[in-house]
Amino acid sequence: MGNGAKAAQKRERNADKGSKAAKSQTKVNEAAKSIICADCKQPFLITTRAPALTEHADKRHNKTMEQCFPGVAK
Repeated sequence: MGNGAKAAQKRERNADKGSKAAKSQTKVNEAAKSIICADCKQPFLITTRAPALTEHADKRHNKTMEQCFPGVAK
């Protein structure tokens, strides 16, 4: 038996196992956006660090991080 037959057999066996549904990360990412700018309502992931939030507040709104993101610890 050649390698072509082995590949065909493997494809048949894998087809019998059923196809796995593709797992999408988009729903999880949307749920993780829990930090929201008070001025423009732009959502940020919960894992966003203080320097990125400070940069957003300074560049977009000329405010401090505390003014744009009340309740978010540094």
